[in-house]
Amino acid sequence: MPSELILRARATKLMAYTLNKLLSLEDFIAQYADNPRYELADGELIDMEPTGPHEAVGGKLAVNIGMAIIQAKLPWFIPRTCLIRPSGEAATARRPDVVVLDETNLINEPLWEREPIITLGRSVKMVVEVVSTNWETDYARKSEEYALFGISEYWIVDFRGLGGTVFIGKPKQPTVTVCQLQGDEYIQRQYRRGETISSPLLSDLKLQIDDVMPQ
Repeated sequence: MPSELILRARATKLMAYTLNKLLSLEDFIAQYADNPRYELADGELIDMEPTGPHEAVGGKLAVNIGMAIIQAKLPWFIPRTCLIRPSGEAATARRPDVVVLDETNLINEPLWEREPIITLGRSVKMVVEVVSTNWETDYARKSEEYALFGISEYWIVDFRGLGGTVFIGKPKQPTVTVCQLQGDEYIQRQYRRGETISSPLLSDLKLQIDDVMPQ
């Protein structure tokens, strides 16, 4: 019989093969739709490697944004889990840390009744990405994808100041970049510690970086 060491080696090879194999959107949904650790980019399985502090920031943001939605009495909500398919052709499915959906438009979503998957940009009012080690994706590629998808407001919450200086300047420090869609491009405004973040969508939202920093 194969030794335990050989079996482990085989399992490692199988895992490496699985992670490197390109997936169709259908395969990704079938295998990983309920796993918040993964998203899909051009058929490549992306391990987002969430940490405890990352999840703490995302959770605090969701609470504060949710309260602002309730105060404004808007027909919007933050789903527990949700995939966004920003392109009808590419095998890509994004899983924002926070996504605000317009409940009145979900009747037009072709997959929503079966799966929490959004295919129409007008269903999404706002997305938030909490920056981790793969910060390039949040600042560059996702910014382009979300703009082309038509999402009117996109927050990049870089609570550790990990982004390149071309994105957050010098000295590097905790930064929230609020992107507001104008035409097919985002206009950006940045906020740092001690500054109150302004949301074009939620005027009653009063929030600072320190309010969501992990303890």
